Order: sequence, then structure tokens, then C-alpha cells
Amino acid sequence: MTAKLVYEGKEYDLPVIEGSEQERAIDIRNLRRDTGLITYDPGYGNSGSCESSITFIDGEKGILRYRGYPIEEVAEHARFTEVCYMLIYGERPELAELQRFRQLMTMHTLIHEDMKKFYEGYPPGAHPMAIMAAMVASLSSFYPDHDDELDLNIVRILAKSKTLAAFAYKKSVGQPFIYPRNDLSWPANFMRMMFAVPADEYDVPKVYEDAMNLLLILHADHEQNCSTSTMRMVGSSGANLFASISAAICALWGPLHGGANQAVIEMLQQISDQGGDYRDFLDKVKRGDAGVRLMGFGHRVYKNFDPRAKLLKTAADRIFDQLGINDPLLELAKKIEEAALSEEYFVQRKLYPNVDFYSGIIYRAMGIPTEMFTVMFALGRLPGWIAHWMEQQRDKTSRIHRPRQVYTGSQKRVFEDRGTKKL
Repeated sequence: MTAKLVYEGKEYDLPVIEGSEQERAIDIRNLRRDTGLITYDPGYGNSGSCESSITFIDGEKGILRYRGYPIEEVAEHARFTEVCYMLIYGERPELAELQRFRQLMTMHTLIHEDMKKFYEGYPPGAHPMAIMAAMVASLSSFYPDHDDELDLNIVRILAKSKTLAAFAYKKSVGQPFIYPRNDLSWPANFMRMMFAVPADEYDVPKVYEDAMNLLLILHADHEQNCSTSTMRMVGSSGANLFASISAAICALWGPLHGGANQAVIEMLQQISDQGGDYRDFLDKVKRGDAGVRLMGFGHRVYKNFDPRAKLLKTAADRIFDQLGINDPLLELAKKIEEAALSEEYFVQRKLYPNVDFYSGIIYRAMGIPTEMFTVMFALGRLPGWIAHWMEQQRDKTSRIHRPRQVYTGSQKRVFEDRGTKKL
């Protein structure tokens, strides 16, 4: 198949490639060479930067699949460690492989004692995402960047990330670090390191552990989003795994990406502080008042519903029912959710609650502070980032990323001598 481009009286045939789910793309790799033209696509919303076999999304139909498996089935039957293995290595592990992988993930949860000195240098109240990005990058100085160490480095970052994150939180609140325990699951181990103190052990409620496992799975990958594209962009230069992940963490930090669930809670808090009149707030949204945004609703990719949000809504209801949580912000969230799902204004515009809305209220229900929300997102997204980095490294046709631009600045002009060279 080919597409035809007519430019200045000349015709150019451009190959059309097709993916395994009948997605089609016009191959323009030779466009500039043949025509002198480039394409203009701010935000890359219509540009494919790579071929990938990791995750498939159909936003029109609300489909999300990891390695071909529907997210609904993965969420129901898997634990996070199995999803990590599947995304990174391409197939579900056999039982013996999974047990070995989990054993390694347990053995490598501790961080080098010298890394604790880094935490001492951060100011009180330092944002955990800033600490996470720096600490992950610093792993490069502790572990060799050799091909024969790659699998071990993958295990190291997956295992140590929760320790780095928990220590970042403890640093931000001025509490002593809690070391990991080898007898706990990945989610339970993390929550214990977050909330336990030396004189008072923390028993992780089973409903929290299951909810955390679900959240990690649902955040594990989401195709070529901002942070994953950043991972590939940095990785295309040959940067090592730890450096590339650190860059992805920085991209995720933005409020339009990983910070969206934090923005949900901040929106709810603002409504509460102003008297709790959510109807007035929604009226302002409908009128398009300046500075008023309904956070956690709608999605750039999903046009009908976000399949992850459906799963998280069920988890949220289960947590509230089992633990009898009474939180004014959570009650406010439920009222806004009900309005968005039933009122014509929101339904017509497809402003349904998305994954950020439910993940934010679940994290709050579990006692995780708002400034840690984006860190939680990063922990879940790690296997997806690693999978894309690995895929890119193995692609022999991959090139260093170098987007073009349409220059709109000044044309050539003379730089006159004003005598400033002598200053």
C-alpha cells in the first residue's frame, strides 16, 4: 500500500505500513530527502516515533492490552511482579521463572549504605519526586553499565525503587528510615517502609495491599506517553538504563502528566476550602470561567471510557466499604463523580472520571500524602519504561532522536561591533 503526495506538480509515493491491530501509518522516513519537506505536528499527536510490541491502545473502543492481554484480565489474575516480567521480557514467565524473579526482587531491595548520605544533603521538605530523580540517576555510579549486568540492573531498579521512594518520603517528614523485609510482597513492603516507625510496627491491611497491586499494574505502561517518549528519546543517545529512567521521572513530574492525580486532590481541597459548594464549582466549569478546570475527567486518548478507571472505581468502593472511611474530600469526590456520570453537559463532552481521578482518591484513602502521588505513578510505570528502553536498544534500525523544526526567527542580519568584546 502507498499514499500519494503531490507537491509542486510532482507526485511522490509514500509507503503505508500496518501494525498487527490494523493500525496504519504513512512512512515518511525519506520525505525530506525526496521533497525537502518535513511534517509539522506539534505535540506529535499524529506522528509515530517507533514500532512497538509492548502495549496496544484503542481509545475509541476503550481498549488497553499489555503484550496482547486485556488489562481487565491482567488486573484480575496477576501480581505486579509478574506484569513486570511480562512487559520487559515479552511473555508471561513460567512458574519457576516467576519464583526466581520474585526472589531476586526480594534480595535486591536494600540500597547501598553510602546512598543514605545523599538523603542527608536534601533540605527538609524536599519534594519526593526531586529526590527520586536524583537517586535513580545516582544508581549509575554504584552499578556497572555492562551488557552482562543488564538483567541484574533491571532487577535492581525494580527492587530498589520502592526503597528509594519510601526513604524519600521519610526524609520529607523527618522520620527515620525503615528497612525492607524479605517476607512481604512488593506492595506490602513499600507501604510498611512508608508508614512504620521503629517503635511501632505497621501491619498493612489486605485491602490496601490489593489496591496498591492494582494501581501499580494499571500504571505499568501506556504506550508512547510523555514520560515513555522521554525514556526513548534519552535512551536513543545510548544513555544507560538508570539515566534514562531518571529523565522519564522528571517528565512524569509535570501536572499535565503524572501530577494529574495530585491536581485532583488539590481541586477537591480548593472546593472544600471555599465552603464545599461543588455545584457552584461545576457551574463555573460549564461557563468556562478562567482558571477553573475539572481535573481527573476526560482523557486525550480514550474517547468513550478509560478501562483503568472502571477497575479503580470498583477498588475505591471496596476500600470505602470495608474500612468505613469518612473523609470530607472523598465524599466530595463521589458527588462530583455522580454529576459527571449523569449530567448531559459532561456526558456529551465525554468528561468521565479517568484513572487520575480514582487513583488520587484511593491514595488519599490509604493515607498516602499528596506529594507522593506522582512517585506512586513512577513506581508503577517502571516496567513499561524499562520495556521500551529494552525494545529500543534491540532495534538495529533505531536512530538517535532528532526532531526537526519550522524556524520562525529573524533572517540573517549583521552583528555589528559595539566594542563589547573588550569589556
